[in-house]
Amino acid sequence: MKKIGLDVGEKTIGIAISDALGWTAQGLTTLRWDEQDYNTAKEPLREVIRDHDVTEAVVGFPKNMNGTVGPRGEASQTFASWLEEEFHLQTHLWDERLTTMAAERVLLDADVSRKKRKKVIDKMAAVMILQSYLDSKQ
Repeated sequence: MKKIGLDVGEKTIGIAISDALGWTAQGLTTLRWDEQDYNTAKEPLREVIRDHDVTEAVVGFPKNMNGTVGPRGEASQTFASWLEEEFHLQTHLWDERLTTMAAERVLLDADVSRKKRKKVIDKMAAVMILQSYLDSKQ
C-alpha cells in the first residue's frame, strides 16, 4: 500500500512514491499537463497508480505565508477532489509552503546546473511533500 506525493502546478505535476512501508519517498517523474484539461493527466496518473499499487495520495497545498488559501491552494483542493473521484484514493492536502524553495536549495547545494534543476525541481518538491507527510505519521 503505497502513497503518491504530488506537487501540482499549472503546467507540471511532480510525482513521488513511497516505499511499501511508508517510510521513505522517492522521486518518480514530472508529468507535463494542461491545468485547464484534467484529461491530460488522467492516463499517466492512472498508470502510475496502477503500476505502484497506490492507495493514498498526498497533494501539496500551497497556503499563503499568513495561512490563508489563495488561487493556487484552491486549485490544489480542486485537484485533490478530482483525484478522489477519478481514482477512488484517500487524498490528503499537505501544507507545502516553502517546499519548492527548499528543493531549490538542496539542488543548489548539490551543485546541480540550472538546466537540470528546472527539469527536476517539481519532482524534488513532491518528494519533500510526501516525505514530510510520512514523517508526521511515524
